[in-house]
Amino acid sequence: MKGRNIIAYLACKYKGNWEDIYSAIKRKEPLNEKIVEQTIKNIKSNFVTIIDEDYPVCFKNIYQPPFCIFYYGDISIANNNVKRLGVIGSRDMSDYGKRCIDKLLSGLDKSMTIVSGLAKGIDARAHELSLMHDTKTIAVLGSGIDRCYPVENIDLYEEIKTHHLLLSEYPSFESPAHEHFPMRNRLLAALSDALLVVEAKSRSGSIITANHAIQQGKDVMCPPYHLDEDSSCNKLIKDGAFLVENFNDVADIVFTKGQSNNNVC
Repeated sequence: MKGRNIIAYLACKYKGNWEDIYSAIKRKEPLNEKIVEQTIKNIKSNFVTIIDEDYPVCFKNIYQPPFCIFYYGDISIANNNVKRLGVIGSRDMSDYGKRCIDKLLSGLDKSMTIVSGLAKGIDARAHELSLMHDTKTIAVLGSGIDRCYPVENIDLYEEIKTHHLLLSEYPSFESPAHEHFPMRNRLLAALSDALLVVEAKSRSGSIITANHAIQQGKDVMCPPYHLDEDSSCNKLIKDGAFLVENFNDVADIVFTKGQSNNNVC
C-alpha cells in the first residue's frame, strides 16, 4: 500500500481529527488493504498528504501540521511566490465593516492572493473582492471539503472550487463542528504572509486566528473601530498590530514588513 493512501485513509476514517490520526499512526494500526483502496476510490476531491512533494510547505512547521489536505482547484496557489493576505472578521458584517474592507482591498491586483474562511460577512466579502479584482483566492473550510458551509455561499464555493483553491483537512461531507474552526484558523494563518482583521468582536474566532498568526511570526493589521463598540481590532492595535487606513498601508505591510517573516509557503 502507498504511504499517501494510508494517510488519506486514516484521515477519512477519523474524520480529519488530528489526534486520532496521530494515535493510529503511532500505534501502527492494522490495515485492510481492500478497505484502504476502496476508501481512496470513494474520495471525490483531490488530496495531498504530508509526505507528498506538493504539500504546502508553510503547513510543515506549524503546530499539528495536517496529515492530509483535501482540496479542489489549483494546489500550486498554496506554494507559489505570490504574496498571500489573510482576511478575516465578523460574520455579522456592518455597513462600516463593508466600507472598511472595500477600501482596504481597493487596489488588489494579481500580485496578491486573498486567503479567508468562506464564512458569512467579512470572509465572504474578501473572496468576492478577490474575484472582482481578478486575483486568486484560497478558501479554508471548517467543514468537509464537499460540504459548503454556510449554504448561502454556494456560488462562491463553486467558483473557488473550479477556478481557485478550496481546501480542508476534513473529508467528504463532514459537519462544520465547533471544534473544527480553531483548527481551521491555524491553517488560514499559516497560508498568509500577513493577516488583516477587518471587524470582529472581542470574543471571536478572529482573535484565535490572529494569535496563530502572531505565534507563526506573521504581521497583523487592523482598521480602527468605533470607540463605543466592542472591538477586537482596537485591542489588537493596542497590543501592537499595525493600524491600516487604505490599500497602500496594507500593501506596505504585505510586501515590505512581511519580508522579514520566514514564511516559505
